[in-house]
Amino acid sequence: MLNINHLEKTLIIAELSCNHIQSFDIAVKTIEAMKEAGADVVKVQNDDPDGGITIDCDNKYFQIGGGTLWDGKTLYQLYKEAYTPWEWLPKLQQLSHDLGMEFFSSPFDMNGIDFLEQINVPAYKIASFEITDIPLIKHAASKNRPIIISTGIATIEDIENAVNACREVGNQDIALLKCTSSYPALIEEANLLTIPDMAKRFNVVAGLSDHSLGDVVATTSVALGAKIVEKHFILDRNMKSPDAAFSMEPHEFKTMVRKIRETEAAMGRVTYELSEKALSNRRFSRSLFIIKDIKKGELLTTENLRSIRPANGLAPIYIDQLLGKTVNRDIKRGTPMKMEYVD
Repeated sequence: MLNINHLEKTLIIAELSCNHIQSFDIAVKTIEAMKEAGADVVKVQNDDPDGGITIDCDNKYFQIGGGTLWDGKTLYQLYKEAYTPWEWLPKLQQLSHDLGMEFFSSPFDMNGIDFLEQINVPAYKIASFEITDIPLIKHAASKNRPIIISTGIATIEDIENAVNACREVGNQDIALLKCTSSYPALIEEANLLTIPDMAKRFNVVAGLSDHSLGDVVATTSVALGAKIVEKHFILDRNMKSPDAAFSMEPHEFKTMVRKIRETEAAMGRVTYELSEKALSNRRFSRSLFIIKDIKKGELLTTENLRSIRPANGLAPIYIDQLLGKTVNRDIKRGTPMKMEYVD
C-alpha cells in the first residue's frame, strides 16, 4: 500500500494517458522510458467511452468547443481516441512493478473502480473533472486505499465536499493536487501558493498536477511543499496524441526529476548549525588586528586597531572595550589582538 502521508521524497508520477496512441508496444516503450527518466509511478486512465464517462451523442451538449485542443470533436470521439484497453492494465502494471515503479489509474465509473480493485492498485487518482462526482469518490475511498484528487475545475466547496466524502467512509489517506485545467496551462495561472494553503486548510497531503510547458512550475511547487508531482509523458510530441501538446518528452522529464531532487536537497531542514566547510571557512571571517606597529604604553586607536580578515584575533564586538586602553608591550603590525595585551 502506498503511504502518501509519510512520503520520504516527492512522489513523481508519469501520466501515460492516451500517449500510447492505441499501441500496446508504444505503451510498453513509454513505461520503460518513464523508468529511465526517473518516475516513481506510472499512471494510466481506465476511462471507457462506452461505459460511464459519457454517451455517444453529437447534440450541442456533447460537442467540444471554446478554444480547446479538441474543438470539433464530441466527448465520445475524444474518449474513444484516448481509450486505454482495460486488458492492457494488468500487463502494464506487471511491467511497471518489474521496473521498480508503482502503478495506478484514474477510474471514471464504478465498474472502473471495481476492475482496479481486482488488480490491487495501491491508490486511486480522481481526475479534476470527476471531483464533483461524490458517489464515485465515496466508492473509491471505501476501498481504503489512498485517494489522490486533482482540483483543476473545483471551487473550494467542491474540494470540501470531496474531502468530506472520503472521510465519511473512514478514509483519511487523502492528497489534493493543485491543478490548472488548461491545456497547456499558463505559468502565470499556476498559483502555486495554493499548495501550502491547501495542505493546511484541509489537513491533507498537497501536491501538483501540472499541464504547463517546461519544469519551472513543477520544480517550484516542491519548494512550496508539494509532496506529489504529476506530469504527462510522451515519447515524442510529434506523435498524433490528443495530449501531445502538453506532455513531456523523456529528456525533459528526466531534467525535471533531477531539478526536483536538487530542490529537495536544497530545502534540507531547519538548522543553524554550520557544516564542516562553513566552520573551516570561519577562519577567514573578521577579527581585531594590530594594523600599525605600536610601542608599550601607547593607546589603542582606530589608527592602529581594526576589524579585518582573518579570524585569529578577538571578535570585532570587543573593539569598543579596547579603544583608548594602553598596551602593555610592543606589538608588531599584523598581530592578532588579545585581551592580555592591555592592562
